[in-house]
Amino acid sequence: MPESIINIFLVEDDEVDIMNVKRAFKKNNITNPLYVAGNGIEALNMLKGEHGVEKIPKPRIILLDLNMPKMGGIEFLKEMRKDDDLKNISVFVMTTSNEDNDKVEAYSLNVAGYILKPLSMESFVAAVSTLKNYWMLCEYPT
Repeated sequence: MPESIINIFLVEDDEVDIMNVKRAFKKNNITNPLYVAGNGIEALNMLKGEHGVEKIPKPRIILLDLNMPKMGGIEFLKEMRKDDDLKNISVFVMTTSNEDNDKVEAYSLNVAGYILKPLSMESFVAAVSTLKNYWMLCEYPT
């Protein structure tokens, strides 16, 4: 089965976590384009091409941290879901927050999944492998 070439958008403020995602992508032979924003405001600007920021190609999947400066993940999700052009993008929360209220709020905003950031690189690579299987199985409109 050929690899599904889709754009992936990582919204994450922690440089170590960004490097871990890139490392996990490499270990899983994921060559999809990966765009990165450091917070929700930057992410919205990149998705919409606003405030002097170049618009990125529309991603099929967003990997979203919840705890970020300026605009956190839940605030970002609320804004994104209001936008007709962005509201149908699949979002996976990848966070250290194991709080039930964060999970409830994220799922009420129609996230595709809520993943706790694993402590070991091996667990993280396995989680990214599962995500890869997800997007390779899904059919998207052209």
